[in-house]
Amino acid sequence: MEQQEQVALELEEVDMYILFARMFAHIAREMEQACGEQGIQAVRAGVRSFGEERGRHIAARAAARGHAADARHYLSCYDMGRSGYFHSRDTVSENQVEQDFDKCVFAETWMRDGCERWGIHYCDMIDPAIAHGYHEDMECVHDRHFFRDGRCHFKFILNQKEAESDA
Repeated sequence: MEQQEQVALELEEVDMYILFARMFAHIAREMEQACGEQGIQAVRAGVRSFGEERGRHIAARAAARGHAADARHYLSCYDMGRSGYFHSRDTVSENQVEQDFDKCVFAETWMRDGCERWGIHYCDMIDPAIAHGYHEDMECVHDRHFFRDGRCHFKFILNQKEAESDA
């Protein structure tokens, strides 16, 4: 019966978030093995480029909805839906978005698979890059991390001077 249960589990559909996390870890691991630190830096640059592009698209979504690319509209125009695979408490104010995640399928997958060493490169780069692509004066502070703290905490802060000059 154990073997049948294992086969049944292997045949279950796997969510795209889990597949993405696993694919990313494989690519980062192969880049590190083939190119060392230079390969990891290339992976990080790729994540930054991808994130900045996403941020520009989020800003375009905001504009299409008649909104400025400001803190108030960052999450409401975000490009990635929040399924049950993610959970955060969000606080949005005039110039800041704060998110406290207690569930992240990416981190859970990398930790379960023993791939934190490679997943961390996505975690380190993606949110600051998205924020910068969304608004060049938006800073991302990532002060808690799943791999170290069991949760992720972010603050996306829109530079006060820039926000005042846009008004």
